[in-house]
Parts: sequence; C-alpha cells; structure tokens
Amino acid sequence: MLEKRRKPRKKIGLQQVLLQDSSVFSIQWIVLPPAYIGQLTPNDLLSRYFHYIRMFTMSLIRPYQAHDTVEFRLLNTGISLISFTSHPPTSSENSETATLSISGGFLVQKDNCSRGELSFISKPVPSGLKIVLQLSNYCPMLLGTKPSRLRKIIYRITQAYIHKIVTVRFLAKTYYELEGVRPSIKVVKARIKKGETT
Repeated sequence: MLEKRRKPRKKIGLQQVLLQDSSVFSIQWIVLPPAYIGQLTPNDLLSRYFHYIRMFTMSLIRPYQAHDTVEFRLLNTGISLISFTSHPPTSSENSETATLSISGGFLVQKDNCSRGELSFISKPVPSGLKIVLQLSNYCPMLLGTKPSRLRKIIYRITQAYIHKIVTVRFLAKTYYELEGVRPSIKVVKARIKKGETT
C-alpha cells in the first residue's frame, strides 16, 4: 500500500503598504527547492502568471500581449484595467528580473499612469530558489492622490485584498505544479518598507 506523501510546509512572505507619497508597495515570495535554480526564469513566471490571472478570474480578466505592451483587459472588450510596457529581462550577480512598467489603465490614476512596476524575480538563496512578485510605485485610481480614510478602506477590502489572494495562491499553485504536491502554506508578514498596511 502506497503511503500518502506528506504535505511540505512552505512559507509565503508578504507585505502590502501604502507609502507616504500615496503609492502602493506590495511584495510576495516563496522559496522553491534548489533543483529549480537556473531552470525557472522570470519570463517563465510571467507566462504562468498571465495564465493564472485568466483562470482565477474565469476569463473575466484576459491578459493581452502585443509587441512590447501588455494589457489586462475586461472580457473581450478593449477596456484595459491595467496597461504595461514590457522590458527585456535583466540579470545581476545573484538574481534575474522581468519587469512590466505600468503605463495606464482604468485602475490607475491618470496623473500617475507612467509610475509603477510589476516585477518577477528569481534569486538563488541557501535553501533553494526564491521567486518574488513585487509591485512598486503603483498609484491606484481608488486611492486618489490624497486618500481619505474611506478611500483607504474601500481599497483595502477590494483591490488590495484581491491582489494578496491572487499572488499568494499563484505562488502556492506554482509550487504544486512543479513539485506535484500541494504545500501547507503559512503566510508570514514581512517588513521591508515603512508605511500603512493595506
């Protein structure tokens, strides 16, 4: 009789904060086994993420790519919730990064539509391969330039919550698809930047 494979316990690091300039910083990560070092690239993560967004939203949001642009479109319409400009992957001494620069969209402040980046990072660490999703300098339309308490609450229970759920589940699913076993996840709050938790 085959023994059940024990669920590995995995931690997902997370921080989401509203910074003093009213922009949002959000980061999530998980560490994969060492076997994936050099095998899983940021572009692989990007492709997986696009597929997951479509699946998670039941095709309500559809990533659309053309040349160096990416749009998260609503259904089959031309309405872009968030638009990006893509860049060639970059590498440093100990990490690789694929970056999408925010360039507009319905969910982005018009006056700050050229701010913000969504980055996919892979980085070898002593315990394996750390994969990171990082959203920085994002200016949500819901918050405005001087967010009131009500705007913060609405953003926190809608966009911020959805982004957290999507990224945490995406990282857990990536582990499952690669390793063939669903991990037992513990979300650990990190403190990388100072700000108001969203």
